[in-house]
This record gives sequence, C-alpha cells and structure tokens, in this order.
Amino acid sequence: MLTNRVIYKHATVLLSLLLVMFSGNSYAKKSFELYVQELKQEAVLKGHDPVFVDTAFSAVSYRKSAVKADKNQPETKITLDTYLATRVPDWKVKQAVQLLAENEQVLDIIEQRYGVQKRFIVALWGNESNFGKYMGEHPVLNSLTTLAYDGRREDFFKKQIFAALIIAEQGHIKLEEFVGSWAGAMGQTQFMPSSFLNYAVDFDGDGKKDIWSNKADVFASIANYLKSEGWSQQLTWGRQVKLPTNIDGDTIGLSRQKMQTLEQWAALGVTRHNGKVLPNAAIKASLIAPDGIQGRVYLVYENFHTLMKWNRSSYFGVSVSYLSERIKKGF
Repeated sequence: MLTNRVIYKHATVLLSLLLVMFSGNSYAKKSFELYVQELKQEAVLKGHDPVFVDTAFSAVSYRKSAVKADKNQPETKITLDTYLATRVPDWKVKQAVQLLAENEQVLDIIEQRYGVQKRFIVALWGNESNFGKYMGEHPVLNSLTTLAYDGRREDFFKKQIFAALIIAEQGHIKLEEFVGSWAGAMGQTQFMPSSFLNYAVDFDGDGKKDIWSNKADVFASIANYLKSEGWSQQLTWGRQVKLPTNIDGDTIGLSRQKMQTLEQWAALGVTRHNGKVLPNAAIKASLIAPDGIQGRVYLVYENFHTLMKWNRSSYFGVSVSYLSERIKKGF
C-alpha cells in the first residue's frame, strides 16, 4: 500500500516534469513555480509532513524587491560617520537607557547566567529591531525562496528555508505570523532561521522560543549567541584611537594574525583618541579603519570579533559598540 508521502513524492516529480515541458525554456532558467515544487519535494524527503509543506508554500511567490535589496545593501554605499548618525541617534540612546532600566531585573539574571554585559544585549536589540518596534513585514518563506531561486547564494538560503520549516513545524510561530526582513531575518533579534535553531532560548520555559514578543526570550537568545561564539565578560569591545603618521598599513585589519597587545600597539605610537597613552595591558587587539586611516580608527578586542560573527559588517560592529558605550554613560 502506498503511503501519503510516497504518493506525494511521485506526484511532485510528475508535476515538475510537466512544468518543464510547458515552460518553453527548459532548464536555461527553470521557472519559479518549478523551483518551488522541487523545494517542496526536497522538504518531504527530509521528513516534513506533505500536508504541512503544501500549506507552508501555498502563498509563496517571487518577490523582486528582495532580490533588489540583496544587491543594493546600504552599508556599502555610505560613510561610517553617516551610518553612526542613523544607527545611534540621541533618541535611540535615550530609549536604550530607559529600556535597560525597565528590564533590569531580567537582564541582570541573564547577564549573570551567560556572562554577557546587559548594555551589549540592549545595544544589539536596539540596532537589530529598534527594540522590537521593527521586525519586518515580509513573509519569511517568500523572501528565502526568492533569494534561493535568484541563485547567488542558493545553498545558504536553501539551508534557511529548511530551518524555517522546522521552526514553524515546532510551533514557535504560526505560519500566518511568520514574517521578517527582506532577507528572512526574524523577530526582535533578527536571527536567520539557522541561527534561531542554534541559539534561540526558551528562557521562561513556556515551550516556545519566542523572539517575536517575549523580551526575556529575546534577551537570553542574544546573550546565548554571543556566549556561544566566544564572548568574554572580562573584556569590552575596544576603543577609538589615533595613529602615528608612520603606521604600517599592513598592520591594519581583522585578521587574527595581525593582533597585538595594547602594550605593543603603544610601542608603535598608537594612542588613545584623546592622545593619552594606551593602557599597559596584555589584551590583544586588532587595528581597524573602516573608512581608511583618514577616518575613525579603532583597536578592537576579541569581543568585537564575536560581533563580526553576528554581522560581518565592521560598520555594524562599531555601531553596536558605540551604542553600548553611550548606554554605559547613561546617555
């Protein structure tokens, strides 16, 4: 007796062949509809229920806006000063300080449990979703399927599609509420689906890892990510510095082979931003200049390297770090 899964498999294969026959362009560029059918077939073969798969993909459509956004990300087109002005304005710092105070009890518990300073948790929360106010309104499967079909990073986005199916199937979020950014980033943490599976936390024990509406889960998930990727509570992120005129350009960069201690950087003539001598410490740091040596220059520690795992943009890392510093100062 044929099972529903076997019947589904054969039906989707037949439908895929028919779509190819009538597409008129064969595999020169398979149609989006055919691509979706193949994804559905692969999802069933991975063990997902056929009825659930049909439901999950029932409203999926191609979104040109996602492809356009993927090819035109703003961080590559503006200066760091402009970026910081938009990411860390005074009103956001004020909100960050206020929200840290309002949530200090749970943040203190999470800081102690994970060893991640609460000011960095709040800074990431603010940078990613404006403290939960903007999580995106794009259906996650629409975005991920479109970007996988586009082909530039197909393997990555296919991985995210199957992770998203697991998230929905486990009941962490309803399909009709499963929305995020144009790239498929989700919730107040803006986790990609694979990051959700690896790092999201059910902090209050209600059976759901709710990064969409449960602030305790949001804070714990941020802290769990950072701790899992090497965050040290004994360190901060780094500091802005000044360079000597004769600095060797080859020393600049995030490569760990270029890291030196603060004492060694001081011997090369690097100073604090105010011109004073660097601390005499054995802490290793990388020298970075996101806009070149004529722009802002920083010595950044291992925790900054951890932020680069969250988002590989040095602009992003500096903005989170800068916001954390302003939170520490109280505004």
